[in-house]
Amino acid sequence: MKYMLFFLLLVSLNSYSQLKSYIIGVKGDTLNKVDNKGFKQGKWVNHFDGVRSEPGYEEEGMYVNGRKEGGWRLYSLDGDLAGLENYRWGNKDGVCQYFNKAGELTREEGWRAMNPDKPYDTLEIEDIDNLNHYRTVIVKNDGVAIKHGTWKYYDASTGMIIRTETYTLGKKEIPKKDDAATSDSAATVKKAMPKPKEVQDYEKKNAGKKKVRVRDGATN
Repeated sequence: MKYMLFFLLLVSLNSYSQLKSYIIGVKGDTLNKVDNKGFKQGKWVNHFDGVRSEPGYEEEGMYVNGRKEGGWRLYSLDGDLAGLENYRWGNKDGVCQYFNKAGELTREEGWRAMNPDKPYDTLEIEDIDNLNHYRTVIVKNDGVAIKHGTWKYYDASTGMIIRTETYTLGKKEIPKKDDAATSDSAATVKKAMPKPKEVQDYEKKNAGKKKVRVRDGATN
C-alpha cells in the first residue's frame, strides 16, 4: 500500500513539475494552470473588473493549449449566472445565452468558430432557397468567430421573443416577405387595384353629367 501511495505522489509531483504556474481552488482542485510552454491548460477562472459603464464579471471553463474549449459559464460579481457560452479553437461556437440579474433569458446568439490554424476553411451551410439541403462554401479564415444562425432577443418579463436576426457566415440575411407581411388591409388593396375597363369607360362617358339617383329598393 505504501508503495502505491509513493507512486501516486511521484505522479502528482511530476504533473506539477510540468506546470509553470497554477493555483489551488477553495475545493482543493488545481486551477489556472499554465504549462512550461506558456499555454493555459485545464479548468480556469477569470476575473474582470468593471470598466466605465460595463459591469465586471467572472467566467469559468476549460482551456486546451491556450484556447477556450467547450462550455463556459459567466457570472456577475454578485455571483448570479450571466451567460452560457460555447467555444471551439478559442472562438465562440454554437448557441450562447445571456441572462439578466433575475436569471431571465434576454438574448440568444449563434456563432461559428473558425479554425485559426487554417488560412481557409470549408463549411457546410444550409441552403436558404432549398431547406433541408446543404451546400459547401470555402471562406477565408481570419481565425475568429463569425455570426452564424439565428439571434433572438427576449422580453425578459414575459419570455416572448421580441426580435430575431439571422446570419449566414457573418452576413445578415434580409427576411423574405411573406404574403401576410406584405399584404395591406383589404381596404388599401381595394383602393390600390385599378378599376375595370368597363367602369372606366362608364365614368368617362358620364363625366360632367348630373348624377341620377338609382332606384335600389330602399324606402325613406
